[in-house]
Amino acid sequence: MVLKTFGWSFAVTALGLVAAVLYGGWEGFGVVAILSILEISLSFDNAVVNAGILKKMNAFWQRIFLTVGVLIAVFGMRLVFPVVIVAISAKMGPIEAVDLALNNKDHYQELVTDAHPAIAAFGGMFLLMIFLDFIFEDRDIQWLRWIERPLAKLGKVDMLSVCIALVVLLVTAFTFATHAHQHGGAHVDKAQTVLISGIAGLITYMVVGGLSGYFEDKLEEDEEREHEEEEQAEREGKPKSAVLMAGKAAFFMFLYLEVLDASFSFDGVIGAFAITNDIVLMALGLGIGAMYVRSLTVYLVRQGTLDDYVYLEHGAHYAIGALAVILMVTIQYEIHEIITGMVGVLLIGWSFLSSVRRNRALAAAERKAQGSDEKTEVSSGV
Repeated sequence: MVLKTFGWSFAVTALGLVAAVLYGGWEGFGVVAILSILEISLSFDNAVVNAGILKKMNAFWQRIFLTVGVLIAVFGMRLVFPVVIVAISAKMGPIEAVDLALNNKDHYQELVTDAHPAIAAFGGMFLLMIFLDFIFEDRDIQWLRWIERPLAKLGKVDMLSVCIALVVLLVTAFTFATHAHQHGGAHVDKAQTVLISGIAGLITYMVVGGLSGYFEDKLEEDEEREHEEEEQAEREGKPKSAVLMAGKAAFFMFLYLEVLDASFSFDGVIGAFAITNDIVLMALGLGIGAMYVRSLTVYLVRQGTLDDYVYLEHGAHYAIGALAVILMVTIQYEIHEIITGMVGVLLIGWSFLSSVRRNRALAAAERKAQGSDEKTEVSSGV
């Protein structure tokens, strides 16, 4: 099972490390290895959240997510995205931006670093909305009840998550405005950029969230229709024909997963510049990490891990909330990538241990109940 799910990841790792040695020697090998570990640690919460969506899709679309999806993740977000950011921010053509990335790495890194406030504001707002919508939803299973129970009641207020996200954005932008005033207005443009980018992130989430909600509803309708048509086909002796409709819904859910992955990749791409400014090594390292995240997502789905360890999804969303706050803070203050990665790992680890304790408590209660039933039967027999 492990080899079947992670086989592609092992193969990509081997090819990526060989390419790193051929391109940059053993130093390149070390850089790619470190970047791979960085990407995995930063994106573990991504795998858990993705698994919650991917488990609604069939085996075919899970394979598409693992193959075509990883090409989009590696070449799209880890290679093309930084170049596009430089091209837009520096107002240059894509060919010129690629030439800059390959031949003038220091200036390329400087341009990407200058674009960090816009990227962090966009990604931070998108992820913050994911966290807020999760925490304000009333759900049967609650992890940290003393937090989640009152927040679920507050969540009945319409558009509360949007209002809170906008307040966070305004506070962040206001911090820049204050900083600019104290230093002669040097950062006025950044404050405006943060505000515009944050609003763009919020709008993107609302559009993507609305579409994903529509697609999920459509998927449920297709499943009901498929069930009805299967019954009718059995009665009439005709072949089944509802697979295509379910496939269309799954396709749109796949697109949603790709947008979600893009929002998670921002911190990894920016954090990678602390290790190297070589775009080739960066794509190799982050690409290997992205492959493992995708394999882990499929593994969680096929093993039914989210059903067995019910608090994992909670821990992942708390990690998303922490990452959103960290991204907004990094607009003005530098936070080391190790801290970012450890926060997510600790929260998910905590939620996993809580799930294990819950399962043990339920099993003990079930054994106790069975023991009581057996005693009752013996007493009745006597």
